[in-house]
Amino acid sequence: MSSPHHVLVIAGSLRKESFTLKIANALAKLAPPTLKLDVVTPHGISFFNQDLEANPPADWLSFRERIQKSAGVLFVTPEYNRSIPGVLKNAIDVASRPYGKSSFLGKPVGIISNSPGPLGGVAAAKHLQNILPGISGPIMGQPETYLNGIGDAFDEKGNLTKESLQQVLEQYLAAFATFVEKQNR
Repeated sequence: MSSPHHVLVIAGSLRKESFTLKIANALAKLAPPTLKLDVVTPHGISFFNQDLEANPPADWLSFRERIQKSAGVLFVTPEYNRSIPGVLKNAIDVASRPYGKSSFLGKPVGIISNSPGPLGGVAAAKHLQNILPGISGPIMGQPETYLNGIGDAFDEKGNLTKESLQQVLEQYLAAFATFVEKQNR
């Protein structure tokens, strides 16, 4: 077996106990042997300001480098006000600049949205699908994964306990592993 593809999982929430981060960590534990998932959050990424592009802050450079070294990127996002969180949009702006030199270019991308409510963050996922073309590599279209009703999916230690959610995540990861492999040949 060849070495696993390293994929950066960007959990789009800053809250320590966020469902988004719990999902991202569960994905890392469930990853098939062909993937190694590295979970990050937008915590510590300073605000994008084009005036700083000539001499970018160290946090921008570090985040960009992590993306550039990855074989793919998987976004896990909550939905805030029918869109993605501002901190996630800021991280995307930081990584996609300077113009024409996006760190996401050529990287296969996956999107998983979530919500404790009934819609599963579908609007957030659709906004990512609108933002990423032109600054990323190919975006996996199927399966679309909008995780709803996740409020009871984890125990007090953050471990995934909902078997039906585990099955959905495993199916998604199997498809994403195949997608990443095809894009990295």
